[in-house]
Amino acid sequence: MTPANDAPAITLRSTVVRTKDQVSSDLSVETILLSLRSGMYYGLQEVGARIWELAQQPIRVADMRDAIAREYEVESDRCERDVLAFLRQLATEGLIEVSDGPPVA
Repeated sequence: MTPANDAPAITLRSTVVRTKDQVSSDLSVETILLSLRSGMYYGLQEVGARIWELAQQPIRVADMRDAIAREYEVESDRCERDVLAFLRQLATEGLIEVSDGPPVA
């Protein structure tokens, strides 16, 4: 995925979830995504695939950051920057929905 200038505003208070117009498959070494809207395929490696898994249900970005930092033993500040950048790419590609506020049950 390439960075875009029109990336949506995503903060730690945002909630993200996968869009419905995509399909994905775990192929053990990577996760493959297909955007049904654009017809584009994407491949996600270990950490990206874990973020994608966490976004299966609505999740607050802060909770996602905490889970990734804990599971991969990475510094919270670096994890935050990397998770936010990755989520912006997913949103720009139309693969996740972003909303402000807590997840709706």
